[in-house]
Amino acid sequence: MTDKKATLSVNGKTIELPVYSGTTGPDVIDVRGLVEEGLFTYDPGFVSTAACESQITYIDGANGVLLHRGYPIEQLAEKSDYLEVCYLLIHGELPTAEQAEEFRSTVKNHTMIHEQLRNFFNGFRRDAHPMAIMCGVVGALSAFYHDTMDFSDEHHREIAAFRLMAKMPTLAAMCYKYSTGQPFMYPRNDLDYAGNFLHMMFGTPCEPYQVNPVVAKAMDRIFVLHADHEQNASTSTVRLAGSSGANPFACIASGIAALWGPAHGGANEAVLNMLLEIGDESRIPEFIQRAKDKSDPFRLMGFGHRVYKNFDPRAKVMKQTCDDVLKELGCENDPLFRIARELERIALEDPYFVEKKLYPNVDFYSGIILRAVGIPVSMFTVIFAMARTIGWFSHWHEMVSSSYRIGRPRQLYTGHTTRDYPSK
Repeated sequence: MTDKKATLSVNGKTIELPVYSGTTGPDVIDVRGLVEEGLFTYDPGFVSTAACESQITYIDGANGVLLHRGYPIEQLAEKSDYLEVCYLLIHGELPTAEQAEEFRSTVKNHTMIHEQLRNFFNGFRRDAHPMAIMCGVVGALSAFYHDTMDFSDEHHREIAAFRLMAKMPTLAAMCYKYSTGQPFMYPRNDLDYAGNFLHMMFGTPCEPYQVNPVVAKAMDRIFVLHADHEQNASTSTVRLAGSSGANPFACIASGIAALWGPAHGGANEAVLNMLLEIGDESRIPEFIQRAKDKSDPFRLMGFGHRVYKNFDPRAKVMKQTCDDVLKELGCENDPLFRIARELERIALEDPYFVEKKLYPNVDFYSGIILRAVGIPVSMFTVIFAMARTIGWFSHWHEMVSSSYRIGRPRQLYTGHTTRDYPSK
């Protein structure tokens, strides 16, 4: 914080507004005093508005920087697993070996769900989208954990965090199993977080499921790289819902609903659909030309990023993981993956893409990995939601741990002024 001031001149009157500085990043102008002058700011999409103060995640899109509690995402992806990153996001510091072991043990003790919750799935059509099911069942957790929870209590909030971290993989796998007609698989506490998820996704009661360590590591990386991304649409939705004092499980359900949108969490699904539309390597030049034609509605999905104007810092880590998975599973010559490889090569070499900095982003590689593992496209956003839950919860926890106000955005009204009801 600083004592700097900004001045605004409106109708001949000068208004002074405080300017605050964070530990890094742009300064912000405190515009709350404008309401006393009968003024609001106009910022559709809130793209120029800092709606909160946070210590969790920092993004510098111009320079391709993503920090969680000060740690670069590349270092976390290399040196930590997902549950260590969860601990970091919630508590602000990386765990000691003893703390990490206790944390993992507690998560494992919460992986099962209430048996009555299984009945919720029967209310959905078999062809229901998994994200529709996730919205419903995660919101339903608030019906199971409400009477003994006081969310003004730090310990109770911690219990809610453990329940969410532990039960989200179970619920996500159940969404998949329900859509395929296979029996639900109970979690196995002898497996790590990613391995247990793969077991619940692909295991059956008929025979033991052997977790492939390369695939498990790739899944864990996907979880780490999607754990949090600052004040995006879904995180802001969770904060806004939470500002009303709503149950945190309901708040997380609202985040899932926001993430479902194709402009947000559906990006890696769009990548696979694009590859399917191209269909063959021989058609790549045609689609490259279409991507360069501004009058053509076709867009190369998975290239460039709304936030990162240089490169996505998560993409380099995900590219290496993608290479490892394709090699392990012998998928390098799969026609769809060959298309992806050629698109990647062109994007990194073609002057048009290099000039516009349209490099492959994290969604380009994560979609390829998930398909290679055998996860259907309809489940991509569910896995994104599963990984992002800890980010949503950390922001909700940060907000309710301090003084906060209920969200109340303003508007620029352009409708009718007062008018009389017409006579009949």
